[in-house]
Amino acid sequence: MSDNVVPLFEKTAPAPETPPVTVAAAVATPAAELPPVPLWVRSGRAIRTAVTHEHTKTVVRAVARNGLYVVGGTRIVARRTWDGRTASRYERLLRAAEAAGNMEAAAEWEERGQRFRQERHRRRMDLLTAPVDAAKGVLVGTGMGIGTLVALGVVLAIANKDVTDVVTPLMAVIEFIRLLVTIVTIVWGPLVTIGPFLALLGLWAVGRHQQAAPQWALPANVRNGEGEPITPSIVVLALRNLGIAPLRNAIKEMGDAGASMLGPIRIAGCGVEVDVTLPSGVSTNEVQNRRRKLAENLARHEHEVFITIPQAARTVRLWIADSGALDEPIGPSPLTTDQDLTANYKTGRAPWGQDLRGDAAALSLYQRHLLITGLSNQGKTAALRALALWLALDRSVEFRIADLKGAGDWAMFDGLATVLIQGPTDDHVVQATEMVESGVSEMERRLQAPPGTVFPPLVLLVDEAQVAFMCPLQDEEKRPYGGSKATSRYFMATRKIHNQGRAVNVTLWQGTQDPTDQNLPKLVREGAHTRASLALGTESQARMALGDKAVDGGAAPNLLRPGLDKGTLVVASDGIEIPAGQASITVRTHYIDTETAAQITARAKAMRDGVTTLHVIDRGEDRDPLTDIATVIGNAPRLLTQDVLQRLATLNEDAYGAWTHADLKRVLEGTGAEPYKSDGRMVVGRERIARALTNRDDDGSASAAR
Repeated sequence: MSDNVVPLFEKTAPAPETPPVTVAAAVATPAAELPPVPLWVRSGRAIRTAVTHEHTKTVVRAVARNGLYVVGGTRIVARRTWDGRTASRYERLLRAAEAAGNMEAAAEWEERGQRFRQERHRRRMDLLTAPVDAAKGVLVGTGMGIGTLVALGVVLAIANKDVTDVVTPLMAVIEFIRLLVTIVTIVWGPLVTIGPFLALLGLWAVGRHQQAAPQWALPANVRNGEGEPITPSIVVLALRNLGIAPLRNAIKEMGDAGASMLGPIRIAGCGVEVDVTLPSGVSTNEVQNRRRKLAENLARHEHEVFITIPQAARTVRLWIADSGALDEPIGPSPLTTDQDLTANYKTGRAPWGQDLRGDAAALSLYQRHLLITGLSNQGKTAALRALALWLALDRSVEFRIADLKGAGDWAMFDGLATVLIQGPTDDHVVQATEMVESGVSEMERRLQAPPGTVFPPLVLLVDEAQVAFMCPLQDEEKRPYGGSKATSRYFMATRKIHNQGRAVNVTLWQGTQDPTDQNLPKLVREGAHTRASLALGTESQARMALGDKAVDGGAAPNLLRPGLDKGTLVVASDGIEIPAGQASITVRTHYIDTETAAQITARAKAMRDGVTTLHVIDRGEDRDPLTDIATVIGNAPRLLTQDVLQRLATLNEDAYGAWTHADLKRVLEGTGAEPYKSDGRMVVGRERIARALTNRDDDGSASAAR
């Protein structure tokens, strides 16, 4: 034996106080020397394994479940029978109405119960005379029947000239009765034998339909709530276990009639909708504040349950999605599937997506300022761009776009927008500010026009507007471009457009992220007619995005799941159809990728005469008016003089902002490109301007040669 192995059965000297532990001793012990495991231990292990095996549990649950279905079905049938024979149903509904504080309904149920008792008493009194009446009826019926059969026999005897036919009908009836007795005699025995089994089967079917078994015995998918349909009992149970003591006590007092709180459960898109009238002493915000617990009680995730406040007092409206339905994508946008689709700014609605019911959600953009906000990377630009893509299919709409992210999300509007600024720097903020200020100048010009003048729509769009509000740059007069003070250029320009722009079809669309009072001032966000929000972090941000009224009415963009609910918006606007009594609607927007967006803008460009897009607003002092006029005309064969003046002002406010028709005529006089009438309106022709530039350049070259 090796020196480092301690024999197990050999006597050794007394061990020291802390004996060493030798692992090798256990390893080197032969298997034959280990004591055998007793049979009872092995049997116990085998029995425990068999008892705790999942297959055994499944079998035990199945046996217990089907047996308890019979017990539960018996209880349900007995209760239904008892309710049908007694006034307990009316008593229960009376208590439910009293618990809910509905005294009018309580009085009605009390009256119905009293009427039921009176009718039951009358039926019982009728039973006292029923035997005598039944005996009289049998005697009279039998006599009349025999008389009828004899009379029929007489007719047959006369017809057949055979006196024996007098009793033929009577004998036929007697023979039929004998046949019935024979059939009953044959069937009665088996019927008595299988009758109890049929009764048990019926009770089992009732119990199975009502899931009348303990929770532990039910199938796994039912225990987990997977695919479980929403029923009145499930909703009432979820409300009872919500942790609101007055609500729980009221439902207990209602007994089994707690469902009297519920309106009809209606199919609503990929879920169901139900109105719940709360008992007296329970406020709607108490239920709203427990949305997560209510969703879990309904075997749903928090984002699959929405709570809104309809017009009815003390009522909440629950929309409960089918399990997993909101994780499924919606269909493509009509902009991508209908190549002939066009837009109408005044009467049309942009196909934005689907509401939770699965119905199309369309938004009117007519004379409405727009604000979309949310956390970063939740689909804000895609949602904003989808609206602009639809409106671009109306050739009368002019876009001026500033993308202060500069990632190319709006590059497809090159050649469609008259101004396109792309970039995140302070210089781009300056350009965006001047673009909005030029919109203010155009608005003021339109406001001074004669009453009744109709103006084409002008949309000023600023994406990532928080960059403009947070810009620290100041101009030469020490006026900041960003901020929310009266001296802030961008802030004041947006406020002016919000105040008066819609009256002359000048609207402002802004997209911003992670709103705060610093990057989205209160006056600016409240000036938007349409306010929409993607997922946000807090309720305070939700109030900034949508307003207190919408949030108090159930709007909760802060409960959307960042990353998982991309493109899902909570919208507060009079431009979209919102269910009666609600202050907002949740919309799952169609996603249009950049490549598809470019195809849509190509269709929009084909509808127009040609647009020259200004990428940078030149603020230089030296201007060449003739070259600038050619620039703003672009590819259009001709342009109204008013539009030329407007685009020149956009190109350079300092140089051309104060120009009138007289100034334009003065500059073009003698060049051969003077304004002329076309269809009764003064225009400037592209070819004439090009010819004037060519002649001027030739004259300059000739002079240089001389």
